[in-house]
Amino acid sequence: MKILLIATIVWLCCAVNATSQTVTTLKGKVIDATSERVLKGVTVKIKDTSIFTKTNFKGEFSIENIPKKNIVLQLIFKGFETQNIPINVNAVEDKIYNIGVVFLYKAIFEPQETIAISLSDDDLLDDGERSSEYIAGLFQSSKDNYLKAAAYNFSQTWFKVRGYDSSYGTILINGIEMNKLYDGRPQWSNWGGLNDAFRNQEFTNGIAASSITFGGILGTTNFSTRASDYQKVSKISLSSTNKSYTSRLMATYATGLTKNNWAFVVSTSRRIANEGYFEGTSYNAWATFLAVEKKLNSKHSLNLTAFVAPNRRGKSSPNTQEVYDLKGYRYNSYWGNQEGDSRNSRIKEIVEPVLMLSHYYTTKNSLLKTTLSYQFGHIGNSRLGYFNAPNPDPTYWKKLPSSYLRYNDNLDYANAYLAEQEFLNNGQLNWDELYEINTIQGNSLYYLYEDRVDDVQVTFNTTYNTIITNNINLNVGLTYKNLTSNNYANMLDLLGGDGFVDLDQYAEGDAQQNDLNNPNKIVSVNEKFQYNYKVNASIASFFAQLQINKRKLDYFVGVNLKNTSYQREGLYQNGTYSNNSFGKSEKQFFLDFSIKGGITYKFTGRHLLTVNGAYISTAPTIKTTFSNSRVNNNIVPDLFSEKITTGDLSYILRLPKVQTRLTAYYTKFNDAIETSFFFAEGLLGSQADFVNEIMTGVAKKNIGAELSFEYQVTPEIKLLLAGSFGQFTYDNNPKLYIQSESFTDEDSNFGTSYLKNYRISGTPQRAYSLGFEYRDPSFWWFQVNANLLSNNYLDISPLLRTNNFYTDSDGIPFVDDETGVQVTQEQVNSLLNQEKFDAAFLVNIVGGKSWLVNHNYVGFFLSVNNVLGELFKTGGFEQSRNANYPELKQDKQLDKPIFGPKYWYGNNTSYYLNLYMRF
Repeated sequence: MKILLIATIVWLCCAVNATSQTVTTLKGKVIDATSERVLKGVTVKIKDTSIFTKTNFKGEFSIENIPKKNIVLQLIFKGFETQNIPINVNAVEDKIYNIGVVFLYKAIFEPQETIAISLSDDDLLDDGERSSEYIAGLFQSSKDNYLKAAAYNFSQTWFKVRGYDSSYGTILINGIEMNKLYDGRPQWSNWGGLNDAFRNQEFTNGIAASSITFGGILGTTNFSTRASDYQKVSKISLSSTNKSYTSRLMATYATGLTKNNWAFVVSTSRRIANEGYFEGTSYNAWATFLAVEKKLNSKHSLNLTAFVAPNRRGKSSPNTQEVYDLKGYRYNSYWGNQEGDSRNSRIKEIVEPVLMLSHYYTTKNSLLKTTLSYQFGHIGNSRLGYFNAPNPDPTYWKKLPSSYLRYNDNLDYANAYLAEQEFLNNGQLNWDELYEINTIQGNSLYYLYEDRVDDVQVTFNTTYNTIITNNINLNVGLTYKNLTSNNYANMLDLLGGDGFVDLDQYAEGDAQQNDLNNPNKIVSVNEKFQYNYKVNASIASFFAQLQINKRKLDYFVGVNLKNTSYQREGLYQNGTYSNNSFGKSEKQFFLDFSIKGGITYKFTGRHLLTVNGAYISTAPTIKTTFSNSRVNNNIVPDLFSEKITTGDLSYILRLPKVQTRLTAYYTKFNDAIETSFFFAEGLLGSQADFVNEIMTGVAKKNIGAELSFEYQVTPEIKLLLAGSFGQFTYDNNPKLYIQSESFTDEDSNFGTSYLKNYRISGTPQRAYSLGFEYRDPSFWWFQVNANLLSNNYLDISPLLRTNNFYTDSDGIPFVDDETGVQVTQEQVNSLLNQEKFDAAFLVNIVGGKSWLVNHNYVGFFLSVNNVLGELFKTGGFEQSRNANYPELKQDKQLDKPIFGPKYWYGNNTSYYLNLYMRF
């Protein structure tokens, strides 16, 4: 590692022309983008320094004695959006550098109140910052029209940029990575509702260079909560919407840097809904944020950050098409009425406070940032449990009309009609019935519990950015993270019963005992049961990066070394896995090396060509390391780090009226792991069980192109175009394992799952947007976007694509009941054809207006999504219950398949209205 890093530095230093002259004067002109009039009195300063000036009556400015480093030129003028222009001073060869004309846009709406991104909580907003034209390379902190379209317009259909899962993007707060070690994904709800507090962010697209971390292939976003970076402001806003929540109140106060070198930021919000868009989905969330900074002297500063966002919300169910046809597309099977109030059995509760202490050390050419973070709290996901009793789910297949029309020789239309009427009239959870049964029985046959995770995580990060020579920047970072995760089932409500005997209803004899160390335990409310274990995890990583900037050429190379370890400690001795559940597992170690690099060639300041490439090795997550961590210490077979090879090529055009980017990309994933749990019938012929499915050695290939285009027709009118054309497929036939109480180690290997060339699900693979924006000088604006999203596919079942699907327990293919001969490959392929969803055409409208009243800003913002009320599927999955050819064929031949795919549908017309006052 050391040899490679030293060799890289030497090679790059030799390639650099270090004799460039130093810029001493920076000049430019500032103009109102709407009226094209010059602006007098605009504050022009070099960010994080005391160097500043103001524009004269001609709108011109001049700053001398520019520091020899990368700078951010900040233009501030009341009533206009602040502009941040990054300039690499060392890459400019002229002593007097004229950046030309800078356009300022009137602040006719709050940037943070633009449009809500529909990820999960409808509370993630883009910063809306604009970047002026400049010549010193690419500003990766700004998002172009394509990325904004992906966040605002495409997200309604669960669109994923380049088909990448969110775990491939790195989310940081003050340099602390917030991606969870359990599955690699960020828990956005940890800071949900704190939009104002998390408005300062630095974004790096894809694998481009980031000065903060090595990052992932989806890019890097670092939120800065340094109190002195917030402008002095007092703000209050009130929102109304018909999405996850129905109303929000938010207030923010920031002092800016005071005369005694203190800075304070306080923000709080409340979001609530008795019922969100889907039936029975309540929402109850608070959020509080505090940042305090003390500038000790010109070089040292300390910043304390604390925030918590308690969130409790009801979930909604995926359903078969039969259920949607009967009950409508807002139907949710997880709730029912209890004493006149709706009660959801699936509640997700998140309370994970975060404390951060940051130190900043700044010199003329260097910046050292160090942060220590402490996060604790819990995540709970509730659900109904039952023991030796009928399934309480109102959509359980035996309760639906289709169950009485299953066999052609025994069509029971009378009971099918009665079942239909019962479902139409009473198709929700019957809480009163569950209480009544438990009261009669004494012990609880039905109960409400939560899968609980109590995490304590300590993270240390330090990054050092320095200028080695006039045009070489070095970025170095070190991170250590330690996690202790307690996982258990927690009894929430016995539903009128006296207690619950902690047994596994699917096992027999001693195997029924969930904890042999405490057999036949009677469980009370707020007691642990069913499973109980800890996971101890730690990560130590180091990254280094060199960025070289010349007049015509910018290039960088970065390396990352990461050591990861996991260990499970079982606190229960499970009856089924009595020899491999209690105590500590074997510790798992992963050492990963990654490297990336890129080149930007500047034909002129307006025409640029970029090439980026990377090889990334990523350790498995906790979720994909242990095959079934709730009940045993087993490690996933064939466990390796995932390897990713990726590259992209972009052409960027930046004219005064035209901004465009065209990108082609290629990404290959190798040695990925996928896991899932479900109930299946038809295993090894006729067996049935609740199983854990594990796929190892999975290869995927994502290729495609992106287009971003903006044309400023007039100062008021802008045309917007964005497009994504992708193809995301499985690229091999991985191994598949099934683990359960019924399968021994010898039986668990189900061989090959034939997935090659099947499409990856979970996102439209093609998306196009055409938009029109109008900004009036009278402080009002609107934007209309028409969006077409297509090539979204159903998630396939890997188990159905193994030899188990068409061979009986004797290994011989099944005989087709219609032809009387053995099943052919053509018949199998026809039955397993992957469903492609219909394309979605969505029209979105957004607009706003603001007024200046007694030196205070008052305004509103309104967005309406899916104006035409388009009905569209956002996702879905094949059920694996019919795990062999005869059973699946019989089910698919029904008018309404009993175990057909389950779908999620997108929202009908939805709105988001925000009223704000800034003073």
